[in-house]
Amino acid sequence: MARLFGTDGVRGLANGDLTPELALSVAASAARVLAAHDRSHRPVAVVGRDPRASGEMLEAAVVAGLASAGADVLRVGVLPTPAVAHLVGGLDADLGVMISASHNPMPDNGIKLFAAGGHKLPDGIEDEIEAGLTSGAVRPTGAEIGRVSDVADAVDRYVQHLLDSTPHPLTGVRVVVDCANGAASFAAPEVYRKAGAEVVAIHAEPDGININEDCGSTHIDKLRDVVREHRADLGIAHDGDADRCLAVDASGELVDGDQIMAVLALAMAEAGELTHDTLVATVMSNLGLHLAMRESGVHLRTTAVGDRYVLEELRAGGFALGGEQSGHVVFPALATTGDGLLTALRLMSRIAATGKPLAELAGVMRRLPQVLVNVRVADKHAVVSSDVVKDAVKDVEAELGERGRVLLRQSGTEQLVRVMVEAPSHEVAQASADRLAGVVSAVA
Repeated sequence: MARLFGTDGVRGLANGDLTPELALSVAASAARVLAAHDRSHRPVAVVGRDPRASGEMLEAAVVAGLASAGADVLRVGVLPTPAVAHLVGGLDADLGVMISASHNPMPDNGIKLFAAGGHKLPDGIEDEIEAGLTSGAVRPTGAEIGRVSDVADAVDRYVQHLLDSTPHPLTGVRVVVDCANGAASFAAPEVYRKAGAEVVAIHAEPDGININEDCGSTHIDKLRDVVREHRADLGIAHDGDADRCLAVDASGELVDGDQIMAVLALAMAEAGELTHDTLVATVMSNLGLHLAMRESGVHLRTTAVGDRYVLEELRAGGFALGGEQSGHVVFPALATTGDGLLTALRLMSRIAATGKPLAELAGVMRRLPQVLVNVRVADKHAVVSSDVVKDAVKDVEAELGERGRVLLRQSGTEQLVRVMVEAPSHEVAQASADRLAGVVSAVA
């Protein structure tokens, strides 16, 4: 049977794969596992959600599951995922539950769990929770049943944390923020204004149905138009739960997560804040980031794809900055997970402090054309270990030399092999990727 927990919690079609019954069971099992690990007190859990309609139903189920297992529940309402992670630590809770499917379409939803301090749960604890779904545990009664209360100042606590983490006032910065009709629809415009920016907010009117619909970090065309219309210095695009941040410069050109990390890494190195002069990224980060960091004297460490692997490397090495091309950026000294609002504030602080436009700052990195081809196969493990495929990869790598890069990897969830090629031109990248995809298909 497939593992219930993926790389980012439990996710699926709300009321289809992810039912209220499953949500209740997961929450109750999580509370029991935590109680078993620490019997010194009754567990306390923070519960938040994004504004999608199914979140109301799933929140009720999660709260019921936690309370039925004897955990006290602190509801914080609609807030970004990183806000829930922060509040787990700030409220001295034992567990955090965020109900969100991030950038996925509205019909989907998910359950993300955070341990004490706001850290993601280790795989071992997730396995215990999954095993406990069918344990038939005895439920508490009477005064042992958990209590439920609302945290009235949850947004204010999070906003103040962000303001305290912003190194330079945003005075003079005009920004358009696309809130994806998601969890940041109130908090993002609020904190950017309080930090000193002039803010134009779009897609900041969630109705439970319109989250991520032709907006946010996966659809930036409208953001580009509004930035140019208002002659803004930049645009910021968040996803549904606001753990990501992408940007566009004043002309509407995309500034992706790799470029944002390049800008912030150099700023932190200049301030003496970049521990060991090291940035952590995934294998999917553009070769341009590698070249830019090398030229600037910054070491780049790479991990497997997934924010949890970035987090593991950051914690293991004591590093200060890491993230993904998707705009999921982590500052371990300030947050335990990717925080799109924190990332945007740090990026705008750099603009305000230097007086330089975003295009100039992001110009430290030239993004090489990147082509990704997904090939459906019968046995992904056999394909990637095939000598024929390995030889084909070596041939393309030899042709590209230091001007390009090849990455062949298995999908974590499907029988797919992903062929990624970077090259000096899109034409070369596409031709090389198609050639390798053909080899993969023939072997499959």
